[in-house]
Amino acid sequence: MSSLNHCIKFELDIKDENIVFKDYFYKSIKLQKHKIYEAELIQPACPYCGSLDLLHNGHLITNIHYPTANASLPVIIRLAKQRVKCRDCDHWSMAQSELVNKYCSISNASKLKVLSALTEDRSMTSIARENNVSINTVQRVLGNCSHRFIDSYEYLPAHLAFDEFKGVDRQLHFICLDGDNHQVVQILRTRCKKTLLKYFGRFSPQARANVKTVTMDLNFYYQDIVRACFPNAQIVIDRFHMIQMLTRSFNSLRVQVMKTFDKRSRQYQLLKSPWKLYLKKFDELEKVHPRYNWHYKDCLTQAQVVTEGINTSTTLENSYNLMQSFIQAVETGNTHELKSLINCQDQIGTLMHKTLLTFKHNLTAVLNGAALPYSNGCLEGFNRKIKQIERTAFGYSNFTNLLTRIRLEEDLYKENILT
Repeated sequence: MSSLNHCIKFELDIKDENIVFKDYFYKSIKLQKHKIYEAELIQPACPYCGSLDLLHNGHLITNIHYPTANASLPVIIRLAKQRVKCRDCDHWSMAQSELVNKYCSISNASKLKVLSALTEDRSMTSIARENNVSINTVQRVLGNCSHRFIDSYEYLPAHLAFDEFKGVDRQLHFICLDGDNHQVVQILRTRCKKTLLKYFGRFSPQARANVKTVTMDLNFYYQDIVRACFPNAQIVIDRFHMIQMLTRSFNSLRVQVMKTFDKRSRQYQLLKSPWKLYLKKFDELEKVHPRYNWHYKDCLTQAQVVTEGINTSTTLENSYNLMQSFIQAVETGNTHELKSLINCQDQIGTLMHKTLLTFKHNLTAVLNGAALPYSNGCLEGFNRKIKQIERTAFGYSNFTNLLTRIRLEEDLYKENILT
């Protein structure tokens, strides 16, 4: 019996000396084959006074679900817990073990395995099926985890990044990341100005003074929040959003010019079918090997297509040259060139003129975006991960559960759980 006990403990990786395994057998439960181990949990001493003079009074049988490598063969430990009475202090007690919590039939090893699976991009249904537990058990394990990102209001990173994402009920939630280590600072239910001012107002003046830069898109009230809460912070407009606004303005002008020509004309086809070429950098276009295109019935290189297309309109040509120069100035960090382009007086499209006017109103933040190395790239990537989490779960109706799942799938939090 001792040899069997040691073999079963080695197989199940159980190190509690008070658990003694006696036998095992197979049984079909709900048309599924289970492997059942019979064991006894001994109470060696009184938990109140430590006395060894105990009076045994039967057992409490508990069926404990235990994890197994083979999900098709669930393991159940039929554990008989001793009930005892201490002859010295007259206290009644029942044997307890680290194998399972009191009043619980799911082993702690199963809960830890479920928690480890929650750190991956998987649905709760597949996690429950693999660990032979119910979906409610997986939800309870998720609910016991912390969904908070920063509990102290005495520290803020020197470089922050602001943005929003669609979450519960298609609402926009505010997210803030550390610009250096790309860890989440906080996720709030709403992105309202009042809510953000209230949240950042809780931090100490020293923590808010520690913030040096805040990277964001061109959301107008984010800048008001930065000016109100962070006295030493520089506002940095993300480079991607600047170039995106400019390319969209040019693309709108291209469509507008294209519609002035007949649909069967060469000019119309040059502006319509190869539209992606106009959004690329001119230096990356093919200039040596021409290719035949059946739309405009000619053999041209990519550079020749773009050159001939923008020559159809002076406004389109000026806008294209402005867009190319702006992209190059942003990539090289040439703030002087960028400032002169924003103040450009050439004939350009109406939408592009409005875009440059927006840049002019936020000139300092735009120039900071080109000069400083910080951007919202890390934040856009994290938002992509959040979208995948929501897609796997077919959406979340509970905001706290969404935050907890995001917290679990963070790399840093994953390392702390599994170590």
